[in-house]
Amino acid sequence: MAEVVEGNIQALDEFQQIMEHIGNGNNFILSGGAGSGKTYTLVQVIKKCIEDFPTSKVACMTYTNAAVKEIEERVNHKNLNVTTIHDFLWDNIKHFQKELKQSLIALANDELITRINISTVTNVPNDFFDELEKGIQYKEYLRLQEGIISHDELLILANHLFKTYPKLSSILKDRFKFIFVDEYQDTDKLVIEIFLEHFKLSEKKNVFGFFGDSMQCIYDNTIGDLDSYKGTEDEKVREVKKEQNRRNPKLVIDLANRLRTDGLTQTMSGDKKAPNMNEDGTLKVGDIKFIYSNNGDIDAVKEYLSWDFEDSKNTKELNLTHSLIADKAGIRNLMNIYNNDGIINYKNRIRRHIKDNDIMEDFSAMTFGQVIDYFDGVNPTPRMQEFIDANPELYEEARHQNWDIFSKMYVDKDQLLDDKKQSEDDDNKKGSKRDALIRHLFKIETNIFLYSSKRYNEFLRATDYRFNIKRIEDKKVLKTNIESLINVGEKTIEEVITEANENGICIIDDKLERFRTDKEYIFNRVKSVKYKEFQKLYFYLEGYTPFSTQHKTKGAEFDNVLVILDNGGWRSYNFQNLFLETGTASVLERTQKLFYVCCTRSKERLAIYFKSPSEGVLSKATEWFGEGNIVAL
Repeated sequence: MAEVVEGNIQALDEFQQIMEHIGNGNNFILSGGAGSGKTYTLVQVIKKCIEDFPTSKVACMTYTNAAVKEIEERVNHKNLNVTTIHDFLWDNIKHFQKELKQSLIALANDELITRINISTVTNVPNDFFDELEKGIQYKEYLRLQEGIISHDELLILANHLFKTYPKLSSILKDRFKFIFVDEYQDTDKLVIEIFLEHFKLSEKKNVFGFFGDSMQCIYDNTIGDLDSYKGTEDEKVREVKKEQNRRNPKLVIDLANRLRTDGLTQTMSGDKKAPNMNEDGTLKVGDIKFIYSNNGDIDAVKEYLSWDFEDSKNTKELNLTHSLIADKAGIRNLMNIYNNDGIINYKNRIRRHIKDNDIMEDFSAMTFGQVIDYFDGVNPTPRMQEFIDANPELYEEARHQNWDIFSKMYVDKDQLLDDKKQSEDDDNKKGSKRDALIRHLFKIETNIFLYSSKRYNEFLRATDYRFNIKRIEDKKVLKTNIESLINVGEKTIEEVITEANENGICIIDDKLERFRTDKEYIFNRVKSVKYKEFQKLYFYLEGYTPFSTQHKTKGAEFDNVLVILDNGGWRSYNFQNLFLETGTASVLERTQKLFYVCCTRSKERLAIYFKSPSEGVLSKATEWFGEGNIVAL
């Protein structure tokens, strides 16, 4: 490929620009807004690399198995390796067992690495893993003492390996001339360190390409953007902008451009067959509304819109706060455990009293009840007392909990409801705040879902049951076991956890065992809830209902989108400050990106509802939506 001078590359379209960067041996990033067709360009680039470099292999990484399948279906070639990021990393380090064992021991002995901990050993000896029959393994569950790591530990371990052993980078570069990462903004910082920092320790050459949109980064603990790596100098990442929009109608594109903060302005696609184009080749206008009232009556909003909200495929109601739809979704019992526990709140009240008054007494050997008696003047608030009076047995159980453990117990609705990166194909979410119990339940239900959907190979991989299948009778036993879970009836959550473990459907691992010990009070509350209520939570968070969370819709698109702007008590977001352009910078940025993602889901009609907006909010809404699109109910 003929070399093009750096300054002249901008005159080419984005595909040509990328191929010129590849020809020059430069790493690149394709930045494209919502609906720009980034995946289409990614597929174009993969096909061209395979054509121009027939002896070289291409690696492409994305986040879910569904995305893997989509790319594989578009490009079917022996030189292409498409995987999730975790599978890619494991596939390239799993054979280096000596280095894996040494690194895992080093990390376990590092007090700063709290997520890798062998609780039974204070100082892990160098020969700790020497007798493992199968070496270090990567599975769906964590049993560190047996050398089994899971999703979260893999990234830490891989980062340490590539930093410590540059030879691994050389081997991987020899294997793959091109490595492409889809949805780069959601990539863990540890992964970016591996590719753009640790790989420099090897003198061999290859090309990294990143595809994504920094404005669609709405998850915690991810890289967000690659601004610190961008540039035109050697080893810097060259940016290519993809400015077209193939999804949204004109009014939504105009709104989205007002919300972007990175200088990328989207325009209509030049493709007359794009989904957002009319038959005559003009861009669809669409419809946007900013609706407000003082009573918070969502039914009145829906009545005004006259959309078919039962058509969950084409119409969605997006909520940031799950409490608005807990009763509709049938998950009130679980919500109350994680969000309205007056005993936990009373514990926090006492703990604050100890801290605020600099009380240095050692309460570690006491029970919660003994600490309550010690501070007999620190009484529960009326609301806390109401909860205690309604749950006397629960209160008595809490009084017998060890204060040292109970006082550290943190409970929040995010631990139940956080759905970041969640899909039926990706049960280990990156950046998720879900606790170990809810994660375990999601694994169980995902296995049930895979089997019920006749996705048997994926089901077997997820359960590890394939190692037990040696005869036809073993398959019959597995069929009986999983169908028993499908027909859950009135079984409790504890009964299903036990049955799934005993039947090899979902193994109880270190994380759940630790949860049972460290959060016994919460586990005892959750375990008696009917499992069918958790199933309702699963279907709600997976998007199989007419309503959804705003995080959950990332990457999706619908004809009609209603967004309910309600913070729901979340301090991480503030919609009023978004419109007023005030408040903490991090909260403002997080809210603006979430709002951008919500608005750009719409292919036809977009409606925003805001309860009791101030004059300042209405002024900004008028600026963004246009005076004729402000509706008071």
